[in-house]
Amino acid sequence: MLEKANDNPLRPAAPSLFARLAASQEARLAVITVLVFALMGALSPERFLSVQNITSMAFQFPEFAILALAMTLTMLTGGIDLSVVGIANLSAIIAATILTQLAGGTQGADALGWYALSVAAALAVGLIAGLFNGLLVAVLGLPAILATLGSGLVFSGFAVVLTGGSAVMGFPEVAAFIGNGRMLGIPVPLVLFGLLAAALAFVLSRTAFGLKVQMLGANPLAARFAAVDVTATLIKVYVGSGVLASIAGLLIMSRANSAKADYGSSYLLLAVLIAVLGGVNPYGGYGRVIGVVLAVLAMQFLSSGLNMLQVSNFSRELIWGVLLIFVMIVNARPDLFQFKRRPPAA
Repeated sequence: MLEKANDNPLRPAAPSLFARLAASQEARLAVITVLVFALMGALSPERFLSVQNITSMAFQFPEFAILALAMTLTMLTGGIDLSVVGIANLSAIIAATILTQLAGGTQGADALGWYALSVAAALAVGLIAGLFNGLLVAVLGLPAILATLGSGLVFSGFAVVLTGGSAVMGFPEVAAFIGNGRMLGIPVPLVLFGLLAAALAFVLSRTAFGLKVQMLGANPLAARFAAVDVTATLIKVYVGSGVLASIAGLLIMSRANSAKADYGSSYLLLAVLIAVLGGVNPYGGYGRVIGVVLAVLAMQFLSSGLNMLQVSNFSRELIWGVLLIFVMIVNARPDLFQFKRRPPAA
C-alpha cells in the first residue's frame, strides 16, 4: 500500500494556496486594490459606483499612470527621473505652440496634418530631454536624483519662458480626440495606457534590453563583467523615460485643451509612489509592470474616493507622502511586520 506523502514527518508540508498568494507581492497588491475599491464603494455607493464616475476615472488615471511607467523604467536601473513632469509640460507646450501659431484655424485633413507634426515635435522634445538626462547620468556620472531634479527645473524654466507662465489654448478639434475620445466605447486614454504598459512589459521581460536593464539595476559591476554596455543602456533608459513623459504631456494637453508650465505638479510624487507601491525596487533590479498597473488602479480608486469624501488636495498630498514612507519601510524592513509564533511549551 502506497504511503501518503504527508505521513513522512521529515518532509515539509507543501505551502498552502494562501501562503503562496501572500508571498507574491502582486497578489497582495491585487487584494489591496479590491479592498480599496470595495471600501470606497461602501462609503459612497451612489457616486463611486456610478457609470459616470467609472468612466471619469478611466479618462483621468492614464495621465499619471504613463508617468509612473517612465519612473518605473529608470528605477529598475537603480536611478530615478524627477524631470518627467517638466518634460511632459515642455513637450505639450511645444505641441500647443505649433497648433496655435502655425495651424491657426485649419480644419479637416490640414488640421490632422498639423496635429501629427505637433505630436512628432513633442516626442522629439521628450527624446532630446531624455538624451540630455542620460548623458548627465551615464557619461558625466552625476547622481540620477540630482541630475534629473536640476534638468526638470531647466525644462520647466524653458516652458515658462516660452509661454510667459500663461496657458496656451485654442487647438483644432482633432487635438481633443487622444484625451477625450473613445474607441469602440472605450476611452482612448485607457487604450493608450494599456498599449504602452503591454509594450513596456514585453520589452522588460522578453528582450535582451530588458534583461540588461534589470542586470544593471541588480548588480552594475556584474553587468559590466557580463559585457553589458552600461553607458548605452542607461542612455536608452532615460530616452525611453523622456518619450513616455512626452506622451503623458500630450494626453494632459488634450484632456485640458490647453498647455501650461505647471500642469500636473502633484503627479511627480504620485508617479514615485505608484512605482514603489507596485513593487519596483528603488535600488534597482526588480519590478513588474503588472504591479505598477495594480498600484495605479489602487491609487485612482483611493483618490476618487477621497475626492468624493471632500478631502482637500493638501490633505491628499499628506496621505500620499505618509503612504510612500510606510511602503518604503515595509519593503526595507519586512521583519517589523512579521508575527512569530511562540514555541510550544515543553
